[in-house]
Amino acid sequence: MSSTSLQTIGAIKAYHHQAQHLVNNYLLADPFIPYTSVLTGIFLCKVVYDLCHFISNSHSKTYIILTKIQRIEWNNRGISTVHAIFISAMSLYFVFWSDLFSDRWHNDLVVFRSSRLSSLGLGLSIGYFIADLGMIFWKYPSLGGLEYILHHSLSGVAVAYSLFSGEGQLYTYMVLISEITTPEINLRWYLDTAGMKKSMAYVVNGVFIFLAWLVARILLFIYMFYHVYLHYNQVMRMHIFGYALVFGVPAALGVMNLIWFGKIVRGVKKTLAKRCEC
Repeated sequence: MSSTSLQTIGAIKAYHHQAQHLVNNYLLADPFIPYTSVLTGIFLCKVVYDLCHFISNSHSKTYIILTKIQRIEWNNRGISTVHAIFISAMSLYFVFWSDLFSDRWHNDLVVFRSSRLSSLGLGLSIGYFIADLGMIFWKYPSLGGLEYILHHSLSGVAVAYSLFSGEGQLYTYMVLISEITTPEINLRWYLDTAGMKKSMAYVVNGVFIFLAWLVARILLFIYMFYHVYLHYNQVMRMHIFGYALVFGVPAALGVMNLIWFGKIVRGVKKTLAKRCEC
C-alpha cells in the first residue's frame, strides 16, 4: 500500500475520531443537549427547505409555475413533513416500545424519566417549532393564521419545559404522536396545488386523514388523560408549572383537534358526495 493511501486512511480515521469526540462530548453531552439539539433542529430546517427547493425546482413541473409565496409554502410544508415523520417515529418508539417509560422495569417515577435520546428528540422538535413560527410570522398570514400560532406556541412551550426540566417527557411524546397526521395534510395541499383535487388519490388521502386524525388526535388524547389518571399520584409531584402543562396544553390542543376534526368530517362527506354524483 502506498504512503499516500496510508496517509489518506490515517486522515479519515483522525477525522472520524474528532467527529466522534465532538458528538459525544458536546452534541450529546448531557449539559449541552438542550442547546445543541435546538440549534441543530433550526439548522436542519434550513437544510430541508433548501433541499425541497432544489429537488422541486429540478423535478416538479408544478413547482416552477407557482407564485413566490406558493413556493415558500411548498418548501415549508416539506420541512413540516420531514419533522412529522421523524418526531412521530421517535414518539411511537418511546411511548410503545422503549423501556424508558415502562412501569415494569423502573422503580422511579415515570414523570421524571428522561434519556439523552429522548432529550435530543425534543430539542430537535423545538428547533422546528421555532423555525416554523418564524416562517409564519415572516409571511403572516399566508402560511397560517392565529390558530397555527397558538398551536405552535403551546406545543413549543410544553416541549421546551419538558426538555429543560426533564419532567413529563412521556406525556410530551404522547402528544407529539399527533404529528403523524401532518404528512397526510401536506399531501392534500400538494395534490390540490397540482390540480389533482378530482383525482382518486385526493379521495383516498381524505379518508386517510380522517382515520389518522381520529386515532392520533382524538383517541390517543383520551388514552393520554387515562394514563395521567392512573399515574396522578406521580403527576402531583411535578412542579406546578409542569403540572399545569400536563393538563392545560393537551386540553387546549384537544379542543382545537375536535374543531378541525369537524371540518375534516364535513370535507370528507363533501368529497365522497361529489364522487357518488359522478
